[in-house]
Amino acid sequence: MYTGFYDNTWFMLVLPALFFSMYAQMKIKSTFSKYLQVPSQTGLTGSQVARFILDKNGLYNVRVETVAGSLTDHYDPRTEVVRLSQNVYGGSSIAAVSVAAHEVGHAIQHANSYFPLSLRSALAPVASFGSRLVWVFIFIGMIISPFFIDIGIALFLGVVLFQIVTLPVEFNASKRALEQLEAGIIDEESARGSKKVLNAAALTYVAATIVALAELLRLLAIFNRKR
Repeated sequence: MYTGFYDNTWFMLVLPALFFSMYAQMKIKSTFSKYLQVPSQTGLTGSQVARFILDKNGLYNVRVETVAGSLTDHYDPRTEVVRLSQNVYGGSSIAAVSVAAHEVGHAIQHANSYFPLSLRSALAPVASFGSRLVWVFIFIGMIISPFFIDIGIALFLGVVLFQIVTLPVEFNASKRALEQLEAGIIDEESARGSKKVLNAAALTYVAATIVALAELLRLLAIFNRKR
């Protein structure tokens, strides 16, 4: 029976990925906090910028609402709602307008049937189910039969695919956001700040993908060892 949960594969693969993920989280928090103090050129709030870009792209049906928490901003394609945290919704900083524009970028993707977004939405329930049960099957496989490890790895593949597909979705949303912001909403200097905010946010998705890949490689190593 295999009992080394924190074995060499965890230290060699997962631990470095976790450290990178921690760095990415600190980076987005520090960058967001910094540019939360820098006012945007127009003085428009995040909600106003979101509404302006939505209307400019004919997305009059998409609502803009507030959501509790910090860095909890997101676009819900099921209800067609852009939800912005309070310091983004009512803030007029570079950070606020950048995050608001990014979430609107997802709404534009949805309206344009952007394939990676559709694929991510399809994978979301699979990834959610897999992330909850993968380790149950892995532990059972360690005790009873490698067959259950196979099931666990198959489930975790869905999680990894979700993270991989998320990357082009987020990068493209940031690209769309900058294009909209640079078309008269912010000046060149402010745009440099927006790029830093959006790049820091993108780093968190890269880190999440690296962690998922590291976990997958570790599971494969466990499977081979059981063989």
